Amino acid sequence: MRVEDIISLISRIRDHANTFITDEMNKCGLKGFAPSHGDIIFALLYNEKLTMKEIAEKIEKDKSTVTALVNKLIKEGYVEKTKDTLDNRVIYVSLSEKGKALKPMFESISEDLISTVYKGISEKEKSDLLKTLLKIKNNF
Repeated sequence: MRVEDIISLISRIRDHANTFITDEMNKCGLKGFAPSHGDIIFALLYNEKLTMKEIAEKIEKDKSTVTALVNKLIKEGYVEKTKDTLDNRVIYVSLSEKGKALKPMFESISEDLISTVYKGISEKEKSDLLKTLLKIKNNF
């Protein structure tokens, strides 16, 4: 592989990771969900409530995409919207009890994914890889 093929390689790794996540969610009964749905649930597991804008920033998707993803999660009963008590224009998204119950499953999927990604890679290689990828990301 040539050094010029880095974008293609990163894209393929992302595809494999997304397939892994989707397969694991399917095994756990979350059929029809995309990794982006998981990104939202994961963000909400570690933040009590977020606005659509905050979710969009955290998962690096545009607001209209986030709206569609959140609407599906609402329909399935995993998240709910509430208005801010001081400003009715502000709407928060938070996990329902059903959504909160997903925490052990999502933590397990995350651990399995990280374990798969870093199999056979030393701590120094992990650190160097992270530094290099962050530099590349910051170039944009």
